[in-house]
Amino acid sequence: MNTVLTEYRGLLWSGFLTTVELSVLAALVAFAVGAALAVARVSPVGPLRTSAAVYVQLVRNTPLTVVFFLIVFAAPQVDLAAPSYFLAAVGALGLYTAAFVGEALRSGINAVGSGQGEAARALGLRFGQTMRHIVLPQAARAVLPPLGSTWIALVKNSSIAAGFAVTELTATSQRIAFLAPQAVLPALLVIALAYLLITVPSGLAVEWYERRTAAA
Repeated sequence: MNTVLTEYRGLLWSGFLTTVELSVLAALVAFAVGAALAVARVSPVGPLRTSAAVYVQLVRNTPLTVVFFLIVFAAPQVDLAAPSYFLAAVGALGLYTAAFVGEALRSGINAVGSGQGEAARALGLRFGQTMRHIVLPQAARAVLPPLGSTWIALVKNSSIAAGFAVTELTATSQRIAFLAPQAVLPALLVIALAYLLITVPSGLAVEWYERRTAAA
């Protein structure tokens, strides 16, 4: 393992940074689109509710690999090509995860007391303003633990980008296997530890938040 760390540390570090960057950017896309989906699901406008529900059901029941194929290979056929494979991976991972974020936020919105929405309307706030300033912030806090679990799943799902020309951690192991087959096992152990460096602190943070809110 020491040989792998010494000889391929640059490649491993680059793959780690790419994984972090891909995961963070995809998480931002997922939260933004997921929030829009959650608001649409509780909107008084029927077509919005239906469109959001169809999106969520379709995406949640479609394998992530298929979503990657659609974004990377099918989208360019209708002039919707991403500027790079990396950004295509961000889009695929973010849009896929948005369906899960949207459902989590929707459950949080439903948990917020209806009286707060009624009070906001009495003050003259429109639906969008009520959601943005009053309901969504509370909903996000209420569902932070499931959102944390979704983040951890997103990080692990980012490994699929290796099959679409993105040199993240999993793709790094493939390159090391090609360059030095005898170093595959140590490389995989190092890469597994690298994933744990991201997911374990995230899981501990979620557990701490759950204990804190339970005690409050």
